[in-house]
Amino acid sequence: MTETAAPSTPAERYAVFRERRALAAVQPQGPLALVNTQWVGDEQTIWGVPGRWAPAPAGQSGLLVTASAAEGIHVDGELVDGTVHVRGKDDPNPSAIVFDDHTTGFVIAGDDGQYALRVWDAKSEGIENFGGIDAFDYDPAWVITGTFREIEGGTVVGFEHLKDDGKTRGEVVPGEIRFTHDGVEYDIAAFKSGRALQLVFADATNGDDTYSVGRFLFLAPNADGSITLDFNTAILPPCAFSYAFNCPLPPKQNRFPFRVEAGEKNVLAADGTLLH
Repeated sequence: MTETAAPSTPAERYAVFRERRALAAVQPQGPLALVNTQWVGDEQTIWGVPGRWAPAPAGQSGLLVTASAAEGIHVDGELVDGTVHVRGKDDPNPSAIVFDDHTTGFVIAGDDGQYALRVWDAKSEGIENFGGIDAFDYDPAWVITGTFREIEGGTVVGFEHLKDDGKTRGEVVPGEIRFTHDGVEYDIAAFKSGRALQLVFADATNGDDTYSVGRFLFLAPNADGSITLDFNTAILPPCAFSYAFNCPLPPKQNRFPFRVEAGEKNVLAADGTLLH
C-alpha cells in the first residue's frame, strides 16, 4: 500500500483545507443539512417532523416532546411513547433526536432563555443540489501578521445577527487585534469561539465576488504577542449554506474598504449557479 505524502507547502495544505470544507458541508449534520430552526414558546408542532413540542419546566434545559410510538421519534436511543424531556445543547449531556434514517435533530438555547429545535436532513435539497464551494486561489500575500494585546477580563462588543431585526448580542472580545494593509492600520474585534477567536468581517468583494453578508476567519494569538491573519482560510458563514441559520454580522470596525481576494466566495449548485 502506497502512503500519501503529507502536504508540505502552504498551497498543498490549502488544497486539503478546501477538500475538507466541501466534505464537511454535506455531512448529515453539516450546514447544508439544516432544514429548520424553530423556537418553541408554547406547545406546538414543528414543520417537517412529528410530535408536539413544548418548553421544559422552569429551570430545566431543553424541550418536552409528546408523541406516540407510531410516530417513530427516538430520543437518546429510546422510542418516544408519551412525553419525554429533550435536553438542550447547554446541558452537559445534550439529547440526540432521530426522526428517521436521514432526519435528526437537537435542541439549542437562546440568549432569552427560550429553546429551539434544529432539524437536519441528510437528503436535503441543499445536499442534493450541492456543486462545491467557490474560492480564490491560494495567495501568500493574504497571510498577514498583526498584533494582539490581551484585555484583562475582556470587553463586550454588541454584534447584530441576520434575523434579529437590529438587536445586538454581547460577545466577549478578549483583546485588541491590529494589522496594517496598504499602509493603513486597522483595529478589529474578534470574539471568543471555543479555544479560538472568531473574526466576522466584510470587505469590498461582498455582494460582488463573495457572499453578501460577510465571512468568518478563525485566529489564535501567538506567544510573542503577534497574531496571524491567513485570509486564505476565510470561510463562508453557515447562513450561506442554509437559511435556517442566524449568523452574526460584521461590526463597523470589521468592515474593510478594500477587497480581500482570498478565501471562500460562494456556495455553488451542481450547475455552477449560486445555491442560495
